[in-house]
This record gives sequence, structure tokens and C-alpha cells, in this order.
Amino acid sequence: MQKDFSYPLKIEDLNQQEQHYHLSADSKQCNILAEILQVEGVNKFTADIYLKLKLKEHRLDVWGKVEADVVLKSVISLENFVKRYENVFRYYYDTQATYKDIRELEAGINDEIPDIIENGTIDLGNIAIEQLALVMEDYPRQEGEEFVFESEFDEETNRENNPFKILEKLKK
Repeated sequence: MQKDFSYPLKIEDLNQQEQHYHLSADSKQCNILAEILQVEGVNKFTADIYLKLKLKEHRLDVWGKVEADVVLKSVISLENFVKRYENVFRYYYDTQATYKDIRELEAGINDEIPDIIENGTIDLGNIAIEQLALVMEDYPRQEGEEFVFESEFDEETNRENNPFKILEKLKK
């Protein structure tokens, strides 16, 4: 994804003990994260990520929590505001699966599908950023803001300019 908030781990270097990693972005990295997430700013970004490698099962369990204070622009008022995000996550990697294996996997809609490890490495920075992005809104707005449409035309004008009414006239 990017290099300035990258924490790569080689799977071959992991042992089978549960491992904990704490990531915290400094101010320069927060600016980079704001660009990646396409937001006005990131004031704080931390992640606690846990890993447990299960060699016999060819499985790497990943879980943790991401917290961030993100500066967003309201799509309604166009004012900046800060929103706090917390995302608790859990998923796993199949340490031997390929993309072909996953495509051929017959899984139901509720089945858990493993992620793929590329080149024997996972990136904790990318995991943390992805988990934050998953909980962010596409169209942020401040709490209590509502979009209310008010037409500049009266009801009669709207009826006359109805596109179906215009098509009806062309038909005749």
C-alpha cells in the first residue's frame, strides 16, 4: 500500500507463541495516513495487533483493535469535525493457500474465507489502515446533521417539468 507506515513481518520469523505489536503514528505518519484515507487529517492513530501462528493447521490468526481520531469534512455543512473510530477485528491467513486455491474454494456466504500471504510477508501497517478504512463512512456528517431537500420551484412547476410529462408531449 505505502512505505511510510509499513511494518512488514516475515512469516518464517514468527514462532508459535502469541505475539503482540503496538503501532502508533507520529505526526508525519498521521499526515501520510490522511492522504491514504483521503480525509482532512488524522490526529491520532494507534493499533494493537496480536498474532498466533498455528503451523500444523497452516493458519495465522490475526486480531486486535485500531483507534483513530480523524478530521472529516461534513458532506452537509462542509465544516470539519473530528470523529473517533474504534474497530475490533479478527480474521486469519492460510499460510499455504494461493489465489487459485481461494478462487476454487466453495464457500457459503457466511463462511470465513482466509486471506492470502504474499511473498511470505504480511504488513501490520496495511492491516491497521484497512481495518480503519472498513469502519469509516463514505459520506461523513456531524452528529445530528440531516439532509433536507428543498426545491426551489413550487409544486405546480415541478409537475410541469416532470421528465415523464415532457416525454408524453414528445410522443404526441
